[in-house]
Amino acid sequence: MPDLSPDTVLQDLQPIFQEALNDQQIVVTRVSSAFNTPNWDSLAHIDLIEMVELHFKVKFALGELHEMKNVGDMVDMIIEKKEDD
Repeated sequence: MPDLSPDTVLQDLQPIFQEALNDQQIVVTRVSSAFNTPNWDSLAHIDLIEMVELHFKVKFALGELHEMKNVGDMVDMIIEKKEDD
């Protein structure tokens, strides 16, 4: 993934969220979270994490998952992990 800008990562996340949340119209932003996004329940969250890990070839530790409060936190963590590669 040559371009790891927050905007590019967020763009790559769109189809993942659409599939996991079963809503092709959903648009996630940095402030999107399970509290303000339809269909984002605990089961969808597991799917999301798995799909994100596969797509970006990263692995989140349990503690990191607890730190993520919204999509922006996820974007930042993905960039950080890819920079460490």
